[in-house]
Amino acid sequence: MHMSASKEKQTSRGDGFRYEYAGALPVYRFERLNGDAALTHAVFTRLGGVSAPPYASLNLGHTVGDSREAVEINHDRVYQALEVPRARVATCHLTHSADVLLVRSSDGGRVVGRGDAMVTADAGVYLGMRFADCAPILLHDPAQRVVGLAHAGWRGTVKNVAGAVVETMIDQLACSPQNIVAVIGPAIGPCCYQVGEDVIQAVEGALSWRAATHDGARLFSRRNGRYAYFDLWEANRQQLVAAGVGRVVVSGVCTACRTDHFFSHRAERGRTGRFGVVIGYRA
Repeated sequence: MHMSASKEKQTSRGDGFRYEYAGALPVYRFERLNGDAALTHAVFTRLGGVSAPPYASLNLGHTVGDSREAVEINHDRVYQALEVPRARVATCHLTHSADVLLVRSSDGGRVVGRGDAMVTADAGVYLGMRFADCAPILLHDPAQRVVGLAHAGWRGTVKNVAGAVVETMIDQLACSPQNIVAVIGPAIGPCCYQVGEDVIQAVEGALSWRAATHDGARLFSRRNGRYAYFDLWEANRQQLVAAGVGRVVVSGVCTACRTDHFFSHRAERGRTGRFGVVIGYRA
């Protein structure tokens, strides 16, 4: 992918995306989110849980057909690994929207509503979501000590959920976009995300952010003259840049290629679990 010098400075792929352990569980973490000792974040894998196939093993999704008892044990393991009380983690019902939920300290332990992004300026409450091909977007403004977490599939991307969460951080939590660091975690990549004409038309009909970035990077590639593949990573990167985000990091990890580490709805034909992402400030 060709980028100008300025884009190279503000955007990187796989920059400091590190595999390590939180307690007994393997996690991935981003160097760009490690500057403040009070900030904790983790992208969990599918490893280290108790769920049986096809949800093996650290499935955090309650609605995919897995045993509820196994999912509850998996959740407990995740929060124990982070040394975070489960009663301090807020989550939401994902709807493939661009709806952003403002989370307060009192929301810990709650499902705060229906939406695909959450933001908070309160320490001691953590944002948690589940994924299996859609893009996790973790955001941090160190100046205001604000964090955000978004879930971007193709529908949410068409609706610009990435831009919506940045706008909420600016309008409601006094963030400056140039101070925000955004990282795009493991998600299905352009190598594997085959889509139909309906997705192409929906995405191309919603490219308002393209003019703002002056970016000609292609979002679709064709193979054998007929099959189209969507670059979900690039689309969300462009939206974050268009929103003025100062630094964007793309993990470059494809969940469909790495089913040894991550759940993939596409690669596993819908019979799979959900891996977790958590971010927040310790009180």
